[in-house]
Amino acid sequence: MARDPSAARAARWRNEEALPHGTAHALGAMAAMLPALRLLVGLLIAALVIAALYFGRDILIPLALAVLLGFLLDPAVSRIKRWGLPRMAATLLVVAIALGGLGGMGAYLTNQVSELSADLPTYQSTIRKKLRNLRNLVKGPSMWDGAIKTYDTVEKEIAVAAGPPERVQKVEIQRPDGRSWEQVLGWLAKISAPIATAGIVLLFVILILLDRDGLRDRLLRLMGGNLHVATDALDEASERIGSYLRMQFIVNVTYGFPMAVGLWFIGVPGAVLWGVLATVMRFVPYVGPLISAIFPLALAFAVAPGWEMLLWTLGLILLLELLSNNVIEPWLYGSSTGLSTLSIILAATFWTALWGPIGLILSTPLTVCLLVLGRYIPSLQFMEVLLGSEPVLDLPHRLYQRLLADDVEEAVDLAVHTIEAAVPERPQSSQHSPATRAADRATAVQGFYDSGGISTLRLVSNHYADVATAEHRLRLSSGLDELLEELYEAFPPPAATRSGRVHCVGARWDMDALAAQMAAHSLALHGYAASHAGQPLSSAIEQAEIAGWQDVRWLVLSVLHPQPQAQVRFILRRLRRLHQQTPRIQVVLALWNAPSHLLGEGTAQRLGVQAVVTSVQELVLRLQQLEAADGAAPGGHVPAALPDDEAERLQALHASGLLQHPPVRLFHDAAQKAAHAFGVKYAQVSLVDRDWVHTPGGLLVADGTPPEQAGLPRDQAICSYVVHDHAPVVVNDVARDPRFADNPVLAAAQVRFYAGVPLVDGKGRVLGSLCILHDALRGISAEELTLLGLMAQEVMAAVQADAAAAPPGAGGTPPLAPPPSPPADGGPRAAGETGETS
Repeated sequence: MARDPSAARAARWRNEEALPHGTAHALGAMAAMLPALRLLVGLLIAALVIAALYFGRDILIPLALAVLLGFLLDPAVSRIKRWGLPRMAATLLVVAIALGGLGGMGAYLTNQVSELSADLPTYQSTIRKKLRNLRNLVKGPSMWDGAIKTYDTVEKEIAVAAGPPERVQKVEIQRPDGRSWEQVLGWLAKISAPIATAGIVLLFVILILLDRDGLRDRLLRLMGGNLHVATDALDEASERIGSYLRMQFIVNVTYGFPMAVGLWFIGVPGAVLWGVLATVMRFVPYVGPLISAIFPLALAFAVAPGWEMLLWTLGLILLLELLSNNVIEPWLYGSSTGLSTLSIILAATFWTALWGPIGLILSTPLTVCLLVLGRYIPSLQFMEVLLGSEPVLDLPHRLYQRLLADDVEEAVDLAVHTIEAAVPERPQSSQHSPATRAADRATAVQGFYDSGGISTLRLVSNHYADVATAEHRLRLSSGLDELLEELYEAFPPPAATRSGRVHCVGARWDMDALAAQMAAHSLALHGYAASHAGQPLSSAIEQAEIAGWQDVRWLVLSVLHPQPQAQVRFILRRLRRLHQQTPRIQVVLALWNAPSHLLGEGTAQRLGVQAVVTSVQELVLRLQQLEAADGAAPGGHVPAALPDDEAERLQALHASGLLQHPPVRLFHDAAQKAAHAFGVKYAQVSLVDRDWVHTPGGLLVADGTPPEQAGLPRDQAICSYVVHDHAPVVVNDVARDPRFADNPVLAAAQVRFYAGVPLVDGKGRVLGSLCILHDALRGISAEELTLLGLMAQEVMAAVQADAAAAPPGAGGTPPLAPPPSPPADGGPRAAGETGETS
């Protein structure tokens, strides 16, 4: 039973009145101090953690290095274990191979160093000559000679005025030569600490590789009772760190190997040594590449009498740095770490201050762990905000903030970048006509207005009266107006291709007029002769405001008010009274900010309009439906257009053999797996033929239909849009989408949600889709849509594997064929409910 909020407030007031005045005042003061106390406690905990990291570095550094090496070596151990070797033997084998490789490389490099050191005395004359030339060049006349002489003269005059300097006698303390065994002990003392650290790291690595599962279980236990969150956190951390280390190794090798080859061609001694050194030193961020470049440059300076070798070596290093930093690293790294550039630099500074050079090497993996903890632990969410590379504000809030800051130029850049990123990349070929590319741009602009523009106007509406000042309102209004003008110039609409004029007008507010301008721009991009009013309707709605409406066929009334009923009724009555001479005008009501209970069935009839829409996409689709109905009440469904490559696609579908011998069991298992994974009622794999969509083994079939002949007409299938768009299609509410709201198949199955991804063959042609459907409203996240796409790829991989394994003409399943007529009794339902099996 719901509790009345007013009763709760009254009870709280009674309790406060019952308390003494001093006690109530003290409780209020404590409540006001609570955020400050939380901040102080957080800072205290952070200080304790940093102190523990600093003073415990002798233990934590070997442990961190061991964990890092464990990430590198564990895939090899797991692979050998799958081959049948026990884990202990696999661990010892991998560690022995790693130590052997390091030992062999160390011996080879030591030999190279010894040979190089033996040749160094032969370069002394060249070094002296070049240094003498540099000294003469520096001593020669220059543009600074006059300033230097003036400074020397002034310095001497000051020294004379100050008096003669006191003579200081230098004393040098000479220590007696130590004995040889004392020198040996000194060297042992210096190398004992690194050797002990290496031994501890080796021991930790072996223990981590041996007891990986046990350590993982203990970490899961320490992270709390939510096993799902803890498992996801560990998996993401291991995946990000492992991917980062593998990619870094590949990047370093692709830098060091060309370095060695290039230095060998140039003639620098020890080319292999410097290539290996460059590979190893690049594991140390920022400082490592500089250190590795010093040695080949110094040798190039010392070896050749001229300067050509030095210049070639310098050019080689600069070229490799440019290629590695600007081409190879962005290509291979991608989003493997998820860290922003600033956070990587700050993390390197922080961990270097704590742990020295080892901290610099471990800075990125350790910061990745902190990022993952911030993503999955609510109390540490600030770490994800501070360290992550993903935007912390969504698109509407980013636009809203740019406009509040009067940074219209950045808002325009953000809008244009978002739209261009949403345009699918289609090859410039005959298969994709200019009309298709124009439709892609129109859809991208429409998507931006829905996800960014209208949502920003909702934020403006929600904050208009409580937090926005007069200056804020002026900035938002003028900034949005300028933004829309820039978008109109960046994405100009083509000439109108549809009959009938559409006029968009705002109801009462300047933000209503801006929403109408967005709608008009999107409609114009879709081929409509669309116009908009620069100002909203006045409260009196004079005749002059509607003077140019004689040829208007559809009037789009834009409203952002959350309770628009009374306002809309008044405007419509006034407009009908003033505009009786054009009775054919139809009104489409765009309620951008209305609550859901005002958007049910019958809303349009109650308000006296032809249609009610809540998004720009719905507006475009509804007008297309009204246009197809030629002025009648909207009804039916809108079939998808044929894709540009329809002929090639159908040829590939028939050549694949899927229609002749459908893998019903494979498709049925894939549908059940998808339905269980996403928690939906229906799922199916569809093959889109010329006029029929085959769904063998799907969970959405009609009573009495064999599984291998399940399907529906193509003009009634949502998956035909997946084929046309060559991209995933998501319909969060089928009842509000004009394309499918009156679809008899979906209505019979009571489908309210749809999400489908394309099934693509090896040459990029869409043969069908893998889709999930549900009889209740729900959404799907980007991660879930990606997972559905991976499942579709698995289906196609299994189909190709079966086709490669089966001989030509094999297969016992009869060819796919549509039933002679649609089922008359009842509509589709889940195969599990009818008792059908595949």
